[in-house]
Amino acid sequence: MKKFHWFKQISNNNINSNAGLGRRLSLGEYRRAISWSKYLVSSGAEIKGEGEQEWSADMSQLFIGNKFASGRHSRIYRGIYKQRDVAIKLISQPQEDEDLASFLEKQFSSEVALLFRLTHPNIITFVAACKKPPVFCIITEYLPGGSLKKYLHHQEPHSLPLSLVLKLAMDIAHGMQYLHSQGILHRDLKSENLLLDEDMSVKVADFGISCLESQCGSAKGFTGTYRWMAPEMIKEKHHTKKVDVYSFGIVLWELLTALTPFDNMTPEQAAFAVCQKNARPPLPVTCPRALSQLINRCWSSNPSKRPHFDEIVAILERYSESLSRDPDFFSKYKPGLEHSKLGRLANCIVASPCTFAKASSSSSS
Repeated sequence: MKKFHWFKQISNNNINSNAGLGRRLSLGEYRRAISWSKYLVSSGAEIKGEGEQEWSADMSQLFIGNKFASGRHSRIYRGIYKQRDVAIKLISQPQEDEDLASFLEKQFSSEVALLFRLTHPNIITFVAACKKPPVFCIITEYLPGGSLKKYLHHQEPHSLPLSLVLKLAMDIAHGMQYLHSQGILHRDLKSENLLLDEDMSVKVADFGISCLESQCGSAKGFTGTYRWMAPEMIKEKHHTKKVDVYSFGIVLWELLTALTPFDNMTPEQAAFAVCQKNARPPLPVTCPRALSQLINRCWSSNPSKRPHFDEIVAILERYSESLSRDPDFFSKYKPGLEHSKLGRLANCIVASPCTFAKASSSSSS
């Protein structure tokens, strides 16, 4: 088994390795590292949260390794839990800000409650969690491929083959279709929150600001990511599942370009351009008409004009099947005919499985 150490030992190792590289940690950095470790290290006894929960972690079985991501109030480490490779998200409550500490605790509870109920091949698998204020811990499966964002930024612009674009897009759409079927809005769908397994399958991750649709309300005070955020959320208006469809349109653009949306603007400038000028990232001239049509529908400024993920999945599956039969499918694509077929298929899916089967056979004949 790979060698992992307890968190305090890792903190000290990091301090030594940084010093060896010629940069010593500041006093503030050192104190922050120690302040994180003291809440998770024990004499080896089992640590559980405030009251037994089905999802409670046995911290004596958790070994924490190297940090590979961090946010303002969280850090993500690779580790081992009960002989399994895992990712460990640690969330720290700031002691000097009671309102923020309360918000982070509610966010943790919400994320665990959502993750605990989700089971799908395109959704990150929840393993366990520990609630021990002021540090909370969420343990999920570890995906060795890293984020879709990291993968795309290692590619040449406009370099992904269309077959791979469709495969990745279908994985994401299937995950989101399942999420919406459970009445859950992700609200922060972006390439950074999409993780790759060894076989290049995609899993939707990071449910820190997700919510049940019945409990979401308005977006007032919401902290999302402007470059991927739907205009109604930027304006802090009431929002529905269609905000995730908008974000999916931006992600599909990323798959086609391997670029960052609005990379010539600050996040605030991008938000202003989206809301006030109806701006969108420019589609490349090489973008197939079939995909540009889908993207434009997904990021429509009118949420009611955006398709549901049921329809998106049907469209992408149809495109993938057509491309596998005919490598020149996209160049021969006729939007009127294809759109009418997909519209009938989408309606059949909603109507009944039996009707869908009949429609599929008639469409392929």
